[in-house]
Amino acid sequence: MEQHIPSRGTTPSRPHVLALWAGIAALVAGCASKPPPAPVVVAPVAPPMAVVPPSEPPPSQVSVAPTPRDYRRDAAMHLYAHNSGRIYTGKLPPLLYAVGVLQVDIDARGQVTAIRWMRSPDHAPEVVAEIERSVRAAAPYPAPVRMGRVTYTDTWLWHKSGRFQLDTLTEGQL
Repeated sequence: MEQHIPSRGTTPSRPHVLALWAGIAALVAGCASKPPPAPVVVAPVAPPMAVVPPSEPPPSQVSVAPTPRDYRRDAAMHLYAHNSGRIYTGKLPPLLYAVGVLQVDIDARGQVTAIRWMRSPDHAPEVVAEIERSVRAAAPYPAPVRMGRVTYTDTWLWHKSGRFQLDTLTEGQL
């Protein structure tokens, strides 16, 4: 029997071609590298939440005074509004029961942070106590928004009736 050996230049049969392509495909498939894994997306972690105390409401009154001297007028009007029944109306008599010079520190929110007497009416300790109580009770003052905080000075003119005027808003003396 005669064997047929294909010679060069002859075309291989269809089953041989398919087998060849299957072998090449298997070879290529085996050599191919795995696709890179999909990138892992990590959501940013929010920083730990700080415990924030409840915020205070904004100041109900503000002062746009640029200097302590200008702020003094706003503070005096504020004190008069809180003590309207205790203001001495008209010109004060020549002799007063007590005169005191007081420095008041006001923070950015209008709260009193300190009181210092520059000239205390030591002969009338009840007046000293009443003035300090009145100053503290009138808080919050207009917030000094242009200065952040302020120290202002005013002179208290105290009549023997318990009524007073502040030098900033005084109607003068007889």
